[in-house]
Amino acid sequence: MESIKELVQAADWKTEKHVPVIEAVDKIKKGEVLNVLVTVGKEIAHPNTTEHHIGWIAVYFHPLGEKFPYHLARFDFGAHGASTTGPNTSTVFTQPSAGFSFKTEKSGSLLAVSYCNIHGLWESAKEIIVE
Repeated sequence: MESIKELVQAADWKTEKHVPVIEAVDKIKKGEVLNVLVTVGKEIAHPNTTEHHIGWIAVYFHPLGEKFPYHLARFDFGAHGASTTGPNTSTVFTQPSAGFSFKTEKSGSLLAVSYCNIHGLWESAKEIIVE
């Protein structure tokens, strides 16, 4: 039987266009608001066509010492050039980039997963230290 973890791919976002890039400061104080920006295609642009696009990004926070992560956000990108006249006929394209904020009193890891309609699931992580 296959496991989902066997299907999720990871790589360096500087050389792979599918990897979600997590941008946030490395350290915060307890209870401080942490601003997060997650993008796909930061260094190498990902195609954004009806046939090949990023459909969504989900972000989790896994506090140190806890068993499960918290689901913080999910962003769906629905416009990829399609219209009622056919594929790649629209001038409207969502870009796979989203920002949000959250607070925590524990250190842990931000985890991001993105979905490419052709190349599947991709992940990345960023450690956050709470002082």
